[in-house]
Amino acid sequence: MAEEDKPDIRERLRAHGPKILSDQELVALALRTGSKNRAVLNLATVVAKTIDTEKPEFLFARLSALEGMGETKAGTVLAALELGRRYGGNMARKVHTAADVFPLVQHFSDRKQEHFISVSLNGAHEVLAVRVVSIGILNRTIVHPREVFADPLSDRAAAVIVCHNHPSGQLEPSEEDRSITKRLTGAADILGITLLDHLIISPKGGYFSFVEAGIPLS
Repeated sequence: MAEEDKPDIRERLRAHGPKILSDQELVALALRTGSKNRAVLNLATVVAKTIDTEKPEFLFARLSALEGMGETKAGTVLAALELGRRYGGNMARKVHTAADVFPLVQHFSDRKQEHFISVSLNGAHEVLAVRVVSIGILNRTIVHPREVFADPLSDRAAAVIVCHNHPSGQLEPSEEDRSITKRLTGAADILGITLLDHLIISPKGGYFSFVEAGIPLS
């Protein structure tokens, strides 16, 4: 979308509220302008991907180094994220069911590639972090327990919930989804972390929970 088309985002925000906007559009509103070589939505796409994949402690430096960003825009984006965290209270919430996790990951449901996400929880099942572990090609992602549990171990997490989106819109787990879940449960047991559930989300809305469906995780 060209720079001159940006007001359409504001019109939809005014008419329907922020929930209707994509991650890229929300970032574009925070950035306000692009750069000489990148329209604002183009830049916002790069910024959103960086937010998805970069560790929080390196995010400011990583965003600042992007072409068209700098410290001022990076600070604006991080301030917006922190305000959302404080007022939304997502990271303070306790997880009791899959329905408690879904609001934390539902914005990944419309991604065109599979995103595999881990949610770290402490001993009281309070959310410590939500991270993208891997991004697949087209409709398949490769997941290794090493990548899934590396950051939760650093978080000193007691439990993890994993999630991934199905760009096809199909919520039912595939045989590969079931196999990955069993592998992750076995690895979690060795590491002393509990894998609580595996969620699948769809651009058509809703989620599938292995636990709620009665499918054994191991």
